Amino acid sequence: MNDETQLDWQPVPTPARAPLDGRFVRLEPVDASRHGDDLWPALQSPDGDPRLWDYLGYGPFADRAAFDAWLKGNQASIDPQFFTVIDRASGRAVGLLSYLRIAPNDGCIEIGHIAFGAPMQRSPASTEAVYLLARLAMSELGYRRLEWKCNALNARSMRAAERLGFTYEGLFRQHMVVKGRNRDTAWFSIIDSEWPAVRDAFEGWLAVDNFDGQGQQKRRLEDFRKT
Repeated sequence: MNDETQLDWQPVPTPARAPLDGRFVRLEPVDASRHGDDLWPALQSPDGDPRLWDYLGYGPFADRAAFDAWLKGNQASIDPQFFTVIDRASGRAVGLLSYLRIAPNDGCIEIGHIAFGAPMQRSPASTEAVYLLARLAMSELGYRRLEWKCNALNARSMRAAERLGFTYEGLFRQHMVVKGRNRDTAWFSIIDSEWPAVRDAFEGWLAVDNFDGQGQQKRRLEDFRKT
């Protein structure tokens, strides 16, 4: 697919605003009226992640009204296309993420705007949420490039991209100004020729037999890509 001489590429569909089901989580199109009561404490709790909003272009929010207005804007947005992460065990909304920079004509799409509540971080739920969007884009809709971008100072996001199988492509220096600060943007991607191995690693790691009785992983996600 990445052969520059190929001339028969056809545009792919835009992702539908429809739920995606996994074993740990269910992704639902954001609905402020249904998800807001859970998301407010999950993302804004004083006992939550104090660094959650550091590298996002918005938040934290001064009050619930401001948060709800932001959430309603996400609900109406076409690109970015936001999803709420529902924990299947509790039925509660625990985080958000989105597609963005959706380019069906080029077969390129990005995953971003990731805001996971503290209990969801470093858990199978967070990995599966990204996997569900990646699988829809690459396996089901036929996109040829999946992107991940982040502030180069955001060490957690940089590590997550590499753990999830994205390849580092380079740095866009002085790319943006976010909250009054310079942002050098790190670019990562998975392309279609790489996706089968990345997909198999996701599925091997998420499998029931990769977790013990206490829910702890037996093998790391990165280990599945080395076999």
